[in-house]
Amino acid sequence: MSLRILVGCKRVIDYAVKVRVKPDHSGVVTQGVKHSLNPFDEIAVEEAVRLKEKKHASEIIAVSCGPAACQETLRTALAMGADKAIHVEVSEAEYATLQPVHVSKILAKLAERTQANLILVGKQAIDDDLNQTAQMTAGVLDWPQGTFVSQVEPEGDSLKIVREVDGGLEHIKVKLPAVVSADLRLNEPRYATLPNIMKAKKKPMEKLSAKDLGVDIAARIKVVNVAEPPVREAGAKVENVDELLGKLKDLGRI
Repeated sequence: MSLRILVGCKRVIDYAVKVRVKPDHSGVVTQGVKHSLNPFDEIAVEEAVRLKEKKHASEIIAVSCGPAACQETLRTALAMGADKAIHVEVSEAEYATLQPVHVSKILAKLAERTQANLILVGKQAIDDDLNQTAQMTAGVLDWPQGTFVSQVEPEGDSLKIVREVDGGLEHIKVKLPAVVSADLRLNEPRYATLPNIMKAKKKPMEKLSAKDLGVDIAARIKVVNVAEPPVREAGAKVENVDELLGKLKDLGRI
């Protein structure tokens, strides 16, 4: 079966940036901060491109939900090898409360619209670490799912998948259409070359809104307060076990 792949591409604060909380504790500082394609989504894009290179896929469609700046994230995916992109534009205010439940419904609608039979996303985004989008999308579509995937191999109308679980590795087989979320060891993403970056500028990018897709993105949550984690206290050295036990008793830990 030839795959038509929909790949989720979230724009996040770059992993190398130190995140700062806003003075009013309403969120984190995003203005003037470097953003990039979520690393796990980058792995998902790479896997889609590899599947196409092996003649398993006919088309790769990159998708991003968010403000206008998400278009540069989509251009990165196009430069890596995606064929076209869809930008579901969401205002800055709506984006602040956009949750996996919204994104999963958007991806489900786009899968129907594009007739995709495989949705590839990163297992989680490095900003909110929610790890919910793949599972919710599979639930909305009632498709099989393979999460935390470190190996994918098409076989007829199915996928042979290796999953990373707490106890080691799990080997499963899922029927297509399916939803797959990429783990860290699935692959190592390629760097986009300059010629491909230039070609990406000419690749088609469709703009839609959540309303166009019939998805309600009204806020389901209210952010009450955002705070930095407490500063870690300095440790202390002890000479022996008895001294350790004494200190722990003094602190009321035992």
